Amino acid sequence: MPPKTRPGPTGEKPPLRGRVIDTKGATKADILKICKDMQVDFLRLQFSDVTGVNKNVEVPQSQFEKAVAGEIMFDGSSIEGFVRIEESDMLLRPDLDTFKVLPYEDEGGRVARIICDILVPDGSPFAGCPRLTLKRQIDRAKKLGYQMMAGCEAEFFIFVLDENGDPTLTTHDTGGYFDLAPVDKAEPIRRLIIEDLVHMGFEVEAGHHEVAVGQHEIDFKYADALETADNIATFRFVVRNVAYRHGFLATFMPKPIFGQNGSGMHTHQSLFKGGKNAFYDEKAEWQISRVGLQYIAGLLDHARGFCAITNPLVNSYKRLVPGYEAPTNVAWSMRNRSPLIRIPERRGQGTRCELRMPDPAANSYLALAVMLAAGLDGIERKLTPSDPVNKNIFTMSEREKRRYKITELPRDLHEALDQFEKDKVITETLGPHIVERFVEAKRQEWLDYSAQVHRWEIDRYLGRY
Repeated sequence: MPPKTRPGPTGEKPPLRGRVIDTKGATKADILKICKDMQVDFLRLQFSDVTGVNKNVEVPQSQFEKAVAGEIMFDGSSIEGFVRIEESDMLLRPDLDTFKVLPYEDEGGRVARIICDILVPDGSPFAGCPRLTLKRQIDRAKKLGYQMMAGCEAEFFIFVLDENGDPTLTTHDTGGYFDLAPVDKAEPIRRLIIEDLVHMGFEVEAGHHEVAVGQHEIDFKYADALETADNIATFRFVVRNVAYRHGFLATFMPKPIFGQNGSGMHTHQSLFKGGKNAFYDEKAEWQISRVGLQYIAGLLDHARGFCAITNPLVNSYKRLVPGYEAPTNVAWSMRNRSPLIRIPERRGQGTRCELRMPDPAANSYLALAVMLAAGLDGIERKLTPSDPVNKNIFTMSEREKRRYKITELPRDLHEALDQFEKDKVITETLGPHIVERFVEAKRQEWLDYSAQVHRWEIDRYLGRY
């Protein structure tokens, strides 16, 4: 059913489509005026929990002034990874640059959203806020003279809902990589998603069917690390919302279908200094600067340590297996896609490295924070990466891998958590609060999974023993 539009007090509301409102540098008064002019009925104060799930507190018009002033409080004791019940009060401080009017209405009216940082009641930063955690690393890079630029390719699947509105594993298309309609039946949904993203201020570069049936990708322009993390949170909301409004389920679960490629979130990253790409050196080998190589070495050195953050689910490790294009080995390359890090061919301002292990279930703020921290550690310690591996690692023998000093990523969440807790650079980046809450939640997730009897076990053992 298409969303309904309710008339405003003086007639029809101003149209939503075709008007992208830029609020960079806006004041509180500017935001309130836009809300009034656009006849916004509700303001959604959005934030992320430690596991990366979008959360929000929604307020009516009567509370807009308090909301933009950062005076709205909420109970954080029920939010994953936040606080215990005896210290539950949290304060939402909005980032006015992130204000957007959502590109649709429903029976409840017109809604705008604004992304918030989390503070404690006295106004000091909350140690468990993922967005503030990323900001700390951005400030650290700034003190060294650098600005992180990043672009994420978050893949997703679209499935059919059953007659009760419950998810199924039935895809509504049989398309493959770059296929067209009628095989790719998701073209109309992707276009609707792109329309909503453009309304929300995205510069969308392309949309296409991915390798697996029911799998899709929409690419948007890179930006600085904080904006990219915000964009990923917004992207996941828009994709899931558009699919649901049209009777489908969109999921960023890394590996929903056995035997098919999983969904990754390949993350392109570089550092800029004085407006120039610090990874580029025209005279250097491969035209990659010493800083660029040190950053790559840092990513390689800490990849096993931050894997639990960039690949945070039990299901994440069903994707990181040989045979489905996802990386399993800690190495880098100029030419092929089997290692962990690939260097795209573009040089100059476009010089960058592509980390291929993250998946779209990751908390975008924490994922970018640990990647940046790992890269900066490589620069500060002046690390040098091993030689690039331009052979297909998937076909190498174990002996060849040892010669190239290639190690493997963790094979499951349990091993990833062990590596995470041993990596002091990564744990210090997140701080004791997030580390404790994250490990507690993920250890329990692993225990819950381990205690289950799965269909594979029934099929393999029931009639044999």
